[in-house]
Amino acid sequence: MLFLNTFHCTTFIHLKNRQSILHKNLIEATVLALDQIMLKNQYADKVLEKILKSNRKWGARDRAFIAETTYDIVRWWRLLYEVLELRDVKACHLYSIAGIYLQMNGFKLPSWPEFKDIVEVNIASKISALNTQRKIRESIPDWLDEWAEQQLGNKWNTELQALNGEAHVVLRVNTLKIKRDELVSKLGEEQIKAFPLNEYPDAVQLNERRNIFQSNCFKEGYFEIQDASSQLVAPALKLEPGMRLIDACAGAGGKTLHAACLMHNKGKIIALDTEEWKLKNLQHRARRAGTSIVETRLIESSKTIKRLYHSADRLLLDVPCSGIGVLKRNPDAKWKLSPDFIARVQQMQQYILNNYHNMLKPGGVMVYSTCSIMASENQHQIRNFLTQQKNNFELLNETTIFPSESGYDGFYIATLKKLCDG
Repeated sequence: MLFLNTFHCTTFIHLKNRQSILHKNLIEATVLALDQIMLKNQYADKVLEKILKSNRKWGARDRAFIAETTYDIVRWWRLLYEVLELRDVKACHLYSIAGIYLQMNGFKLPSWPEFKDIVEVNIASKISALNTQRKIRESIPDWLDEWAEQQLGNKWNTELQALNGEAHVVLRVNTLKIKRDELVSKLGEEQIKAFPLNEYPDAVQLNERRNIFQSNCFKEGYFEIQDASSQLVAPALKLEPGMRLIDACAGAGGKTLHAACLMHNKGKIIALDTEEWKLKNLQHRARRAGTSIVETRLIESSKTIKRLYHSADRLLLDVPCSGIGVLKRNPDAKWKLSPDFIARVQQMQQYILNNYHNMLKPGGVMVYSTCSIMASENQHQIRNFLTQQKNNFELLNETTIFPSESGYDGFYIATLKKLCDG
């Protein structure tokens, strides 16, 4: 295909096989999604969820085409509008941007009036001219490219290429209900092909993208969707059955539920968050998973934290972050980030570290994790924390998981032991 022959990027090269003829209602749905995501600043997953529910007549191929085309256009947004020599993208340009992407992927555009502005565009020559500028070639905002290069140096080149790849669909086996080989077998009975990941004890990867939320295996609570890198966080806590764990930034609870499996559903997990709707989602997921040791608590003020001082054997701080490590699955995030947001989130990380560690007992283990590969959110935060704590904490281990090396999301995981109270 033209896009792959003239450019090194990884795209959804199977699109042509899924949808050989362009149907106008599918392109209209894609353009509507782009308008809401890129021009109205809404979240891609929420936008697509709503649009895909709007037409029950769409089959699996139609839904896949809309979702994958939208995500890929968002991923390569800057490159596409630079090919068209646009500077201020408006709603009237969205069909042209979609048309350029479709041509890059080998589609012959119909003679629709919406595509009239791109008939004469020489895509190959435009890409060749733009290829020398990384920020355009890899489709990323100027400031983000510069900031990341300051953090990672030349390594940013390989990481950025990896982050522009397609995210794999990885499941975490709910070992409270089923073994991994059994899950692979049961998925196969539903015509969902999957295989175990040898380096990740509870991970299963799908051969291709499928809507697995309608599967019997999902309804029975046999698995959760969780990237392979994310599945390394809970084991870093060195959990044992009967322990008391506080997951202080639980969110919707993917790592909480993994911890419940590692604890064999014995002990206690206090799942905290500042968003009540996330905790309600966690409660629903916990019921489906069959775990009975998770208690959710809304963080209403600093008193919520103080009431839990010196009560945890293990403490998980999976803190808010830039999300740079998960751009594969959330490509719209790079267009929503800003320097001000980065500064605010780093202050929040410092606040959580400096105030939440008191919930841990002396001798307990704390894990600090982010889905970022940037040192200012990771190593620098831990170094500053250890300096302030002096001899109260010991760093046992830290690792940065780079997408270019693992093939999965980028993560940072630091394991610390509390020696005494400060």
